[in-house]
Amino acid sequence: MIADSNSNIAWHRVQLKKNRDAVRALEIARFRTGEIGGASGQTQSTIAKLKQRIAESERCIAAHERQTKRPVATDLQSLARVSWSNWNGLGVSRR
Repeated sequence: MIADSNSNIAWHRVQLKKNRDAVRALEIARFRTGEIGGASGQTQSTIAKLKQRIAESERCIAAHERQTKRPVATDLQSLARVSWSNWNGLGVSRR
């Protein structure tokens, strides 16, 4: 992965990895202790909060990538549909 010039997006990427790892660890711990069906309310609450944070970070990153990514396709029809006036070559949208 390349480095992000936007520190907010870089922060969200780090949080996304950290929160996914935390959810994975909690779910493994739940499985090992036998709380599969009747998981404690606190564990379920923690997992739900982490999943909300994951979704928020994914939305933020996706919005940033939609604004800054250059189209990958090189056929004439897909390139004709792109508004090139919003892309400045540095990958940063001027909106």
